[in-house]
Amino acid sequence: MSALNVVENARAVVDQWAQSLGDVLAAMTDQRPEIEWQPGEGPGADDSAEMLWWEQPFHGAPDLCVWVAAPSALWEHAGSVTLLAAGLETVAQAEARNTWFEILGQSLGVMARSIGAVFGHEVTCDPGVERQAAPDVGAWATVTMRFADAAPPPMHLALGPRLLSALAAPPQAETQPAPSAAEIPSQTLAAEPDAPLPRSRTMELLLDVDLPVSISFGKTQIPLKDVLKLTTGSIVELNRGVNDQVEVLVNQCLIARGEVVVVEGNYGVRIQEIASQHERLRSLR
Repeated sequence: MSALNVVENARAVVDQWAQSLGDVLAAMTDQRPEIEWQPGEGPGADDSAEMLWWEQPFHGAPDLCVWVAAPSALWEHAGSVTLLAAGLETVAQAEARNTWFEILGQSLGVMARSIGAVFGHEVTCDPGVERQAAPDVGAWATVTMRFADAAPPPMHLALGPRLLSALAAPPQAETQPAPSAAEIPSQTLAAEPDAPLPRSRTMELLLDVDLPVSISFGKTQIPLKDVLKLTTGSIVELNRGVNDQVEVLVNQCLIARGEVVVVEGNYGVRIQEIASQHERLRSLR
């Protein structure tokens, strides 16, 4: 793949992430900040220690990571406006910090899907960690976010060198003999975002079928005599810990697992793991 296509793939991934970051904030606050990015040099030596860092590895793409460094003025404002929009009257710094990580996590989930579209297979986010990037981390982007009432200093996004190399030669470029296989992802993400993907007639007929989706927080078994004793205020202990993942069931079939999140005062689930085919079949028994 030429250097130009490498740039296109990397730009497409960052474009999609910046768009998703605006989408997340718009959904949570009913106001979309203006987000722009350009190639940069990363935070300076004096600024680096003041940044809130996040290292995000990806599942399905070994040793591929990105890093985000956000100044306190940015993440505190983004977290505060989100919580204030949810109805909180005052916001503690720790609450704003956790909310910023939630916003960032949702947007990085979209980045994982963008990387997967380039690679031709599913890529998801592995658990991240607060860790500063190495000086020779790779390519940096400077990202500015302008809110209606504030224009905080920019944050910085780094794509690791292995990720850049993988974007230069996606896995399907080696296994797909079709002449345009390596170019389809970059065209779909960057040059032709509205171009429809080919799919079968059967899939077309199934796309509008409604399926019931439910979330399982846990299960338990209790004797019938204890069931008859249940009253208002009774507590039934489940078999899942408070920090364990919840299960996403589609038509009573296990599809995925994730963590509970709050969006505009409503509960939601952020998908962290897709169930294997074996697990799906076992849940149908």
